[in-house]
Amino acid sequence: MTRISVAALATVSFVALSALTGCSAAVGENCAPDGAASKGITVSPELGTEPTVEFGDPLTVSSTERTVVTAGSGDVVDSGDTVKMHFALYNGTTGDYIEASNFLEGGETAFPVDTAATQFVGIAKVLNCTTVGSRVVGVIPNAEGFGESAVDAGLGAEDVLVIVADVVSIVPAPLAEATGEVVAPVDGFPAVEYVDGTVTVDVDTAAVPTEFALETLIKGAGEVVADGATVVVNYHGVNMNTGVVFDSSFDRGTPATFNVNQVIQGFHDAIVGQTIGSRVVVIIPADLGYGDEGSGDLIAGGDTLLFVVDILGLS
Repeated sequence: MTRISVAALATVSFVALSALTGCSAAVGENCAPDGAASKGITVSPELGTEPTVEFGDPLTVSSTERTVVTAGSGDVVDSGDTVKMHFALYNGTTGDYIEASNFLEGGETAFPVDTAATQFVGIAKVLNCTTVGSRVVGVIPNAEGFGESAVDAGLGAEDVLVIVADVVSIVPAPLAEATGEVVAPVDGFPAVEYVDGTVTVDVDTAAVPTEFALETLIKGAGEVVADGATVVVNYHGVNMNTGVVFDSSFDRGTPATFNVNQVIQGFHDAIVGQTIGSRVVVIIPADLGYGDEGSGDLIAGGDTLLFVVDILGLS
C-alpha cells in the first residue's frame, strides 16, 4: 500500500471527529459521484489539519470522482461560487505529494467553482454540491486537472490527481455599489458626487496636497480587508495636478479585481483595514504613487492622485 503522510503545519479549531467511512455525496448536474477510486482512499477526517492520506495501487479514473470524508452542515456550493478552502494535492498514479495550502486559520485559498472551465474542471466538480464545513476527497483524470500543464506540475501526461479539500466558506457575491452607514465628509477633501453609478470629483488644481490623506464616505458592515487579500472594487482616479480623470472602472461599468499587494502603495494603504461595502476617498502623493517617473501620458512624475473607491467584495 502506498502511504502518504504529510505532517500537519498547524492545528486550529475543527469539527468533532467523524468516522473514516465516506459519507454519501450529493449527485446532480456536474456533481461528481462517488466511485471506487475515491471511496478506496482513507483520509483523516479532522478539518483544519493537513490530512494523512492512504491508498493502494495506482489510481485510474476516466472522469472525476468525489467522496465526502467529513460532512459539513453549511450552504451547498454551486457552480459560479468562489469558495475558501484548504487543500492538499497528490499524484494518484505515483503516490507522490504535490503541494498543500497551509491549513492555518485565515490562510485559506480562494477558488472559483466553474464546472464549465477548461482547466481544473475536476476540482470544480469535487467542490460543486459540497456543503460548507466538509472535507472531501476527489480523484481527477488529467484531462480534468492540470491538462497540458501536468509536466510543469510534476505529473505525467496521464497521471491522476488526488485532492483533499476542506471547504471553509463561500465568498459572498460582490455588492453592486457601496452600502452602509453614510459618514460626513472630512473638511479639506474635494467634494465627491455619485449619481446613478457616475462619480464626479471637484478638484482644485491650484491647491494640490502633497500628503497622504483618507476619508470614508460610506462605512460598510462587511468583512475587513486583510493585507494580501484579493478585492473587487470600483474606482475613479483623478490627477489632482491637472483635474483629468486618468482611469475609472465606474465609467467602464465593470468592477476591477486585484490583489492589494499588486497596486501602488497609497492605494494598498487606503484599502487594507477597510470593510466590505465602504466607499473611501484617498489622496496619494507621488512617493506613494508613481514617484518621479509618472505613468503613461496622464500622470507625470511628482503628480498627486485622488481615488474614489467602492470596496465591493473579496475574491
